[in-house]
Amino acid sequence: MFKATALIYSSHNRCQQIHKEWIVERALKSHHNKSIFLIPMSMGRYDQQNYSWGTFEWYFNKFTQYGLKASTFYWDENLRPEDVEIFFDKLINSQVVILGGGSSVLGMERYKYLGERFYGDEHLFGRILHDRQNKGLLTVGFSAGADQLAEYISGGHDYMHGFGLIRNIATTLHHDWGRDTELKKMARELPACKVFGLPNDAGIAADQGYLPSGNIWQVLEFIVDNTWDLANDAFHIKTRQGMNIPHFYRDGRNWDFKNGDMLLRVMAPDNKWEKAWIVKANGGGIFNYENQEWSGYYYVEDVFSDY
Repeated sequence: MFKATALIYSSHNRCQQIHKEWIVERALKSHHNKSIFLIPMSMGRYDQQNYSWGTFEWYFNKFTQYGLKASTFYWDENLRPEDVEIFFDKLINSQVVILGGGSSVLGMERYKYLGERFYGDEHLFGRILHDRQNKGLLTVGFSAGADQLAEYISGGHDYMHGFGLIRNIATTLHHDWGRDTELKKMARELPACKVFGLPNDAGIAADQGYLPSGNIWQVLEFIVDNTWDLANDAFHIKTRQGMNIPHFYRDGRNWDFKNGDMLLRVMAPDNKWEKAWIVKANGGGIFNYENQEWSGYYYVEDVFSDY
């Protein structure tokens, strides 16, 4: 049974499907640990981090009556060892962790600095994220955080490596009409990756692990959220304007992923080969990724059992 351990998304406000069904309800399902930990460190100054937290806090407060406990932690130049110990404890143990928006590169620098400065290990933060995944806990990336959880940060920074919590993918954030050229370029330049445009309000939920053969399996589920209907935000919500999640092949072909569609992947650990299948939502069938024709498979489990 697919259970997301990573979720990346773009949004303009707190759309219901992504924030309630995928994030809040995931925390509330726990009987003893209904916690969400939002990290706004990709924002620059303290007041910017505080503003970012505020854009989430009002929404999370709606669920405190059900036991939800949401908290945050700000970057500060004068953090003490005891402060950082609290930070890493929350990172390890929170039911849901959210890496917030801002500058993808700035956030990565700060995450690595905390591990290096206080524990002598710049990879500590990333390793904890992968440990969370292995435990079945959910880590979320919003905006810049989505960049950071992917294989590569794609915002014009020479494809700096992300944490790879969703292996071999890259995205554009807050995707808009007219950016297909950017996606095509990424598809050519990142041959081991699948690339997707993430418009407001849309996301990709993922899980991955190792098959008995030693190959890597991955499930991606696509979320196209049409729930936010505030009139003043209409211009920003591209999913309500009809946009799904665009994807381009290296040869220029494309596929438009709709809500509930899935992509199954089996990858060699050394990235020398990959097989992929598209699963259409609501029993629409399983199709070979390469030729976009019916695969002969009826069940997801059968796909992975053959590899």
